[in-house]
Amino acid sequence: MAETSSTKNIGLRGVKVADTRISDVDGANGILIYRGFRIEQLAEHSTFVETAYLLLYDRLPNAEELELFKKGLGEARTVPGFVLDALQRLPKTSAPMDVLQASIPLLGMADPDLADDSREANLRKAVRLISRVPAVIAAWHRIRQGKDPVPEDRALPHTANFLLQLTGVRPDAETARDLDTALILHADHSFNASTFACREVVSTQAHLYAGVAAGVGALSGSLHGGANAQVMKMLEALKNESDVPGWVRKQLDDGRKIMGMGHAIYKTTDPRARFLKNMCFRLGNKLGQEHWCRLSTQIEETAVAEFARRGKTTIKPNVDFFSAPVYHMMGIPEDMMTPVFAVSRIAGWTSHIIEEKFGDAHGEKPALYRPSSEYTGTYCGKETCAYTPIEERK
Repeated sequence: MAETSSTKNIGLRGVKVADTRISDVDGANGILIYRGFRIEQLAEHSTFVETAYLLLYDRLPNAEELELFKKGLGEARTVPGFVLDALQRLPKTSAPMDVLQASIPLLGMADPDLADDSREANLRKAVRLISRVPAVIAAWHRIRQGKDPVPEDRALPHTANFLLQLTGVRPDAETARDLDTALILHADHSFNASTFACREVVSTQAHLYAGVAAGVGALSGSLHGGANAQVMKMLEALKNESDVPGWVRKQLDDGRKIMGMGHAIYKTTDPRARFLKNMCFRLGNKLGQEHWCRLSTQIEETAVAEFARRGKTTIKPNVDFFSAPVYHMMGIPEDMMTPVFAVSRIAGWTSHIIEEKFGDAHGEKPALYRPSSEYTGTYCGKETCAYTPIEERK
């Protein structure tokens, strides 16, 4: 009989499995840090591309380094032809996250560095994926509508080019900047489910693309990246509701969730949600769609008060709660909201994969992940069961 551990943790909550220099989450105080920088600083002053460089290289770039990084991203934007051909052959009803997950290994097969597992080669792979994931997502959205993919515009910055390829319309500078800020906010979040999936896979010495494919699969779940689409479904269902507070109370009375409320780590307001709420009202006022922000705020205020009345004072809005109406007002469909999350998180995933493969600055590298489990299945008395030939079984 296998030995059983004296302790067991469901979902690895609170279990520290490795060191990281990439990001830190202080859930009690609502603080998120990337490589020593608070998320508020980066959201206000940085760009997504500069933040991606910070995550990958553990420091902010100088002007020359940033220009070279931008150039590398621009040169990598073109999706290999056979990948686009494969997208054309997929059922048009395929879920975008499934399409993205299927595309990652194809992108890997086109990578000349696939078999090279050096740090330098993995950094080059990371640049290609940061650039090509948005291009694949945009191409699929066009293809499923019966339209041709939009060619990249090398003159446009990373995020503005993504919006152009996704919508077919050159975005205004303010909208592109808002999405760029949203990508910064989503770029990393320590050992969340998808990041841990990436790290667990590459701890076996699998290549970077295998790890990212696992991350995409984990992100697709409704309890992780898929939550923003669920928030938008909730808002759409409530847009004509005359008694929103009553609906919220009934949801909680019936033991149902309010999508976008609560977080596994934060015990106060998610710092990313504050930025997205402000962005929501700014966009809503600009586009004449402020009703989405008012509806979200009504749900938020009622839910927070009801949770507090029930003794659950730590349940507040998370990053998905206001990212959903923000993305909606930018013209991003519900089922594309989680892929847009991946456009951002690819920077964090690849940074964690490289750290998993090569360790931190001190050369310390995590070991192959191999948790134990507690067997709760069948034993025949104190011994294992005796095999009975099929003709003797009743």
